[in-house]
Amino acid sequence: MTAPRVDATRIHEHVVRLGEKFPPVDLASADYTIKDAAAVRRRFAGPLDYMARVEMEVERNVLELAVMLPGVSETDRLFYADVWAPQEEQHGVLLDTLVQHLGLPPTQPDLDGPTASVRVLGALAHIPAVHEVIRLLYYLTGASTEKSAMLAYSSMSAELEAMGEHALKRTVIDAIKVQEPGHFAFYRMSAQEMIETGVLKPWQLRLARFIRSKAFSLVGATTPERKADFGGVLTGLGLADDLERTVRDVSRLEHHLLWAERQGMEVPAYAFKAFRDAADAYRERVATATLAA
Repeated sequence: MTAPRVDATRIHEHVVRLGEKFPPVDLASADYTIKDAAAVRRRFAGPLDYMARVEMEVERNVLELAVMLPGVSETDRLFYADVWAPQEEQHGVLLDTLVQHLGLPPTQPDLDGPTASVRVLGALAHIPAVHEVIRLLYYLTGASTEKSAMLAYSSMSAELEAMGEHALKRTVIDAIKVQEPGHFAFYRMSAQEMIETGVLKPWQLRLARFIRSKAFSLVGATTPERKADFGGVLTGLGLADDLERTVRDVSRLEHHLLWAERQGMEVPAYAFKAFRDAADAYRERVATATLAA
């Protein structure tokens, strides 16, 4: 059976349904009953702090999007301003509250305004042909970020279940986890629609491939220290155990849309390198700390 063709109407309807079906999580619904806080803290302190920070930085992300993609469609604006941002803000509060219930310091998000590089992209985005390349890269980045989040929350949910921490699993982690696939679907359909309808000319696709291969980044990993932190999330949640499989899952959409003609290339080399370098940076940090102890 052939999958329904993606078009602008279908994407808009998806965003509307997403907002109606998944309002921001009610903070009062969270149950922070913890059976063994020390065990949860030992197991998840690093990943929770990192994930809370990324979720709480949505305010800065929205400002960056407004600069980087001027004149977006009403569907894009509806998604990132009215659906995605309010949901993500609540995710950040839920995770930060959990962090503090575990006796850890409050999360410190980076809420500085758009960077110089984002402002440069915003200036270039006023050129229509460049704007469309940036828009595709926004969708691909969003898809890989959401897929990474889906894998992380799934792993954490399963481990909390095994630890008997049912309240945290059900009312915090699973409450967040259930909203992430809808975000991923928006990015997937939006990128797919651009490719299927021929929005981009061949030279624009070549430019998108080049930029993506040179500027692929890990969510929240804006400094060497935070890259190692991301590696800690991968390692701590078991996602580094089979890193190639993890990266294949994360990058499947862009592999399909950008690199499908490259026979034998199941995982973009630049994506695998970024994940591997982060995991290696974390292992090096641990080894250094062990030697210094």
